[in-house]
Amino acid sequence: MAFKLRTVEFTATGREIVRDYEHAGSSVSVGRAAENGIHLPDLAIEPQHATITEHGGGRLSVEATGTLGFSLDGVETSQATIDRSGGGELGFGTYRITISADADDVLLTVRQVEDSATKSGDLEQKLGFSLAGVLPSKRVMSWALAAFILLSFLAVPIVSHVTRDVEAKQQVIGDSSWSSGDLSLAHHGLKDQCETCHVRAFESVRDETCKSCHTDLHDHADLTRLDAAHGSRPLGTKLLRSVAHAFGKEGPGACADCHTEHEGNRFMEPAPQAFCADCHGMLKENLPDTSLGEAVDFGSQHPQFAPAIITDSTIGKPVRVSLDRRPREDSGLTFPHKLHLRTKGGVARMAANIGSEAGYGAGGLQCKDCHRPTEDGIRFQKIDMERDCEACHSLTYDQVGGIFRKLRHGDVDQVIADLSAGDFRRQSISARRRPGDYAQGRPYHFNFSGAAWKGLKVGIALSKDGICGECHRPASRADGKIGVQPVTLVSRYMDHGWFDHAAHKQEDCTSCHAAPTSTSAKDLLLPGIKDCRQCHLGEDTVKAKVPSSCIMCHGYHMTGQGAVDTTDRKRNSRAKEQG
Repeated sequence: MAFKLRTVEFTATGREIVRDYEHAGSSVSVGRAAENGIHLPDLAIEPQHATITEHGGGRLSVEATGTLGFSLDGVETSQATIDRSGGGELGFGTYRITISADADDVLLTVRQVEDSATKSGDLEQKLGFSLAGVLPSKRVMSWALAAFILLSFLAVPIVSHVTRDVEAKQQVIGDSSWSSGDLSLAHHGLKDQCETCHVRAFESVRDETCKSCHTDLHDHADLTRLDAAHGSRPLGTKLLRSVAHAFGKEGPGACADCHTEHEGNRFMEPAPQAFCADCHGMLKENLPDTSLGEAVDFGSQHPQFAPAIITDSTIGKPVRVSLDRRPREDSGLTFPHKLHLRTKGGVARMAANIGSEAGYGAGGLQCKDCHRPTEDGIRFQKIDMERDCEACHSLTYDQVGGIFRKLRHGDVDQVIADLSAGDFRRQSISARRRPGDYAQGRPYHFNFSGAAWKGLKVGIALSKDGICGECHRPASRADGKIGVQPVTLVSRYMDHGWFDHAAHKQEDCTSCHAAPTSTSAKDLLLPGIKDCRQCHLGEDTVKAKVPSSCIMCHGYHMTGQGAVDTTDRKRNSRAKEQG
């Protein structure tokens, strides 16, 4: 004998679909799990709910296998015996199984009823224990809750905003319910002061409101060019923008487009790399007249660095040149790094002799002996002759009693006056040997002996062979007299980017700056992009020691900063006359 299963289903139009199946065996399982012989997908039914077994003689037994029972002809039970000739109806959740005889087989007809009955038919509703029996209908409750929300969170704040006393600084009732989250750390002081930014009701924060506090910020570029750099926007984006404008929202390019608030009590998230690449990845296409190179990812597509350097010390105007062109710098000085950084020889010997006085080490001069970091460690102070050079390059030329007289560095007129008034008939200062070779064409060709000082009166000091010529190049001044080439030291070569030396303190200076091999002051000792890529690659890279996005080195609102330190030019009045 076998069970004959018949399922009755209905289409959306009400048409009945009947399917028959054969189930071999003397028992069939009923439950929500798909492996059951009779699968009833109803959450009110257990995965293994009951078993129907045929015992011969036309008798069937039904037994619950879980904790929930079933109904037989509307009566709740957990087990039952049924005569197939008389039949019966089993209830499992919203499903009904009708038992009847079909020749030698047992016919089980499965159908789903329309109402959501309980496991014992409609017993719970009949007893009045269901929520539907004591509450209003779902429609009534939905409209009531909607009215409550509109009243509490819209009408009350609006009425409070209109009727409050502004001068008394009364708060708007219920406005905190409109906040989508905590303010960032940058604006945490404005908590409970919504109107500081939200000046007009039902209007987004305006740029003019942001700029009332952030007065030192400026646009990244001209607004017309910024808009052109984005290229042609899709039709959908234009449509959304037009709708936003209709409700008073500014943009594109508004402050609120990038700086989103109420995202938690933390620092605002920096702009992702894609934000910059949207424009800088297609500059040649959208702005053909631009001189900027296209940048998408620091590791794969970024132009070579182009520092602003002085190529003519007489003019003193910085020129931006790509490092790929191997530019030469003209600061007005003649200074060989290699000579000063030798671990052996005259410089190292002198550093050891005056080490306790000037703070030099026994192994020769180090970069830190002349290049002193700023207080924040980000950059370095400008080189100062009296502080950084005079320990070795003394300008003392006379001694009167216990007082030493020395030339005033940076003031050519004063130097000429001192030398013209000096009495060099006596050898006031004993011979003081200095490092290097004292010969024409050598780095140190001035002899610091007393005899050499006698030539100062006739202008040797300002010549190529004089004491000033050790570091400066002679030049004719506007009045025709001899002077020195103006000195212009660059304190920041790349003013459109940012670099923090303190963050790289684990590195040696020479790992980025090839100073130990530099024999000329014209050598530009700046690392190229290849050197930086040894540690830094793009934002999403997994190979780099430091995944680096655009914002790590560039700022969107960075103000212009002078890349040239012209202090030395200003100290020399004659240098100013040359421009």
